[in-house]
Amino acid sequence: MARGWESKSVEAQIELRESRRPAARGVALNALEAERVKKRESLLLSRTRVVHDLETAHNPRYREILSAALKHLDDKLSEV
Repeated sequence: MARGWESKSVEAQIELRESRRPAARGVALNALEAERVKKRESLLLSRTRVVHDLETAHNPRYREILSAALKHLDDKLSEV
């Protein structure tokens, strides 16, 4: 279980680093792009938390709620 969590965490960190790459190169982001990056980072952080909670949850009802939240976050990430 720890390995799966670590790989997801590493994957999220890589995605976060790649989404920040234009800013690191000194490319000026307009307001819409900056907002999109901020929203994506927020969604990735929320997704990381939900995945962690899902891996540690034992209550079936809570796991259902977390699974629905994870699906919702994935849908939002695909839109962004």
